[in-house]
Amino acid sequence: MKELFTKHPASVDETYGEHMVMAASFGGRMFLASLACFVHAVFPFLFERTGSKAISELYERMVTNRHKATRRAETSLGHPDAAAARGGR
Repeated sequence: MKELFTKHPASVDETYGEHMVMAASFGGRMFLASLACFVHAVFPFLFERTGSKAISELYERMVTNRHKATRRAETSLGHPDAAAARGGR
């Protein structure tokens, strides 16, 4: 039963608590951005870039930073792929 709560967080190198906080922060940001998008649908002169800015920032936090953390971990562990990425040094 515990695995239901820990398998996915572990797959992204987070504890259950860390994942809960991160997922909740993403959800809150998406909720607020979605409200801005609905307002923008009726009043196109308001919140012109709020939705696209939120998407870009969330992508940066989730994907780009996760890849950076993975590369740092591989480098610190002497992972073979990290050596190849550095040109075999």
